Amino acid sequence: MAQQPEYTDWQQILDLIKHSTATEQHEMLLTMLLTPDERDSLVARVNILRELLKGDLSQRQISQMLGVGVATITRGSNELKSKSSEEKQAITELLER
Repeated sequence: MAQQPEYTDWQQILDLIKHSTATEQHEMLLTMLLTPDERDSLVARVNILRELLKGDLSQRQISQMLGVGVATITRGSNELKSKSSEEKQAITELLER
Protein backbone atom coordinates (compact mmCIF):
# COMPACT_ATOMS: atom_id res chain seq x y z
CA MET A 1 0.00 0.00 0.00
CA ALA A 2 1.29 3.48 -0.88
CA GLN A 3 2.44 5.80 1.86
CA GLN A 4 0.27 8.82 2.58
CA PRO A 5 1.66 12.21 3.64
CA GLU A 6 1.01 13.30 7.21
CA TYR A 7 -0.31 16.72 6.15
CA THR A 8 -2.87 16.75 3.35
CA ASP A 9 -4.84 20.00 3.68
CA TRP A 10 -4.55 23.67 4.55
CA GLN A 11 -6.43 23.34 7.86
CA GLN A 12 -3.80 20.90 9.14
CA ILE A 13 -1.10 23.46 8.35
CA LEU A 14 -3.06 26.18 10.14
CA ASP A 15 -3.41 23.87 13.14
CA LEU A 16 0.34 23.21 13.05
CA ILE A 17 1.07 26.94 13.05
CA LYS A 18 -1.45 27.47 15.87
CA HIS A 19 0.22 24.75 17.94
CA SER A 20 3.68 26.16 17.20
CA THR A 21 2.49 29.56 18.41
CA ALA A 22 1.08 28.08 21.62
CA THR A 23 4.44 26.40 22.27
CA GLU A 24 6.40 29.50 21.18
CA GLN A 25 8.02 27.63 18.28
CA HIS A 26 6.28 29.54 15.46
CA GLU A 27 9.32 31.63 14.54
CA MET A 28 11.46 28.50 14.08
CA LEU A 29 8.70 26.69 12.16
CA LEU A 30 7.93 29.53 9.76
CA THR A 31 11.62 30.28 9.18
CA MET A 32 12.20 26.63 8.28
CA LEU A 33 9.08 26.38 6.08
CA LEU A 34 9.61 29.56 4.10
CA THR A 35 12.59 30.56 2.00
CA PRO A 36 13.95 34.10 2.38
CA ASP A 37 12.16 35.06 -0.87
CA GLU A 38 8.88 33.61 0.38
CA ARG A 39 9.25 35.52 3.65
CA ASP A 40 9.86 38.73 1.66
CA SER A 41 6.77 37.98 -0.44
CA LEU A 42 4.72 37.47 2.71
CA VAL A 43 5.86 40.83 4.06
CA ALA A 44 4.84 42.43 0.75
CA ARG A 45 1.43 40.71 0.81
CA VAL A 46 0.72 41.91 4.34
CA ASN A 47 1.61 45.44 3.27
CA ILE A 48 -0.56 45.10 0.14
CA LEU A 49 -3.57 44.09 2.24
CA ARG A 50 -2.94 46.88 4.72
CA GLU A 51 -2.67 49.53 2.01
CA LEU A 52 -5.71 48.23 0.11
CA LEU A 53 -7.78 48.25 3.30
CA LYS A 54 -6.61 51.77 4.20
CA GLY A 55 -7.70 52.88 0.73
CA ASP A 56 -5.45 55.95 0.60
CA LEU A 57 -3.36 54.90 -2.42
CA SER A 58 -4.12 53.62 -5.90
CA GLN A 59 -2.99 50.15 -6.90
CA ARG A 60 -0.26 51.73 -9.01
CA GLN A 61 0.96 53.80 -6.04
CA ILE A 62 1.00 50.70 -3.81
CA SER A 63 2.91 48.84 -6.53
CA GLN A 64 5.53 51.58 -6.70
CA MET A 65 5.79 51.92 -2.91
CA LEU A 66 6.30 48.20 -2.34
CA GLY A 67 8.25 47.39 -5.48
CA VAL A 68 5.80 44.72 -6.64
CA GLY A 69 3.86 44.34 -9.87
CA VAL A 70 0.41 45.80 -10.33
CA ALA A 71 -0.87 42.26 -11.00
CA THR A 72 0.18 41.28 -7.47
CA ILE A 73 -1.83 44.18 -6.07
CA THR A 74 -4.80 43.21 -8.25
CA ARG A 75 -4.71 39.64 -6.90
CA GLY A 76 -4.80 41.01 -3.36
CA SER A 77 -7.65 43.33 -4.29
CA ASN A 78 -9.62 40.49 -5.85
CA GLU A 79 -9.13 38.37 -2.74
CA LEU A 80 -10.42 41.21 -0.57
CA LYS A 81 -13.49 41.63 -2.80
CA SER A 82 -14.50 38.06 -1.98
CA LYS A 83 -14.54 38.78 1.77
CA SER A 84 -17.45 40.00 3.87
CA SER A 85 -17.32 43.40 5.55
CA GLU A 86 -16.92 41.58 8.89
CA GLU A 87 -13.89 39.69 7.57
CA LYS A 88 -12.41 42.90 6.18
CA GLN A 89 -12.92 44.64 9.53
CA ALA A 90 -11.30 41.74 11.38
CA ILE A 91 -8.21 41.73 9.15
CA THR A 92 -7.97 45.52 9.37
CA GLU A 93 -7.95 45.31 13.17
CA LEU A 94 -5.39 42.51 13.08
CA LEU A 95 -3.06 44.45 10.77
CA GLU A 96 -3.34 47.66 12.80
CA ARG A 97 -2.07 46.22 16.07
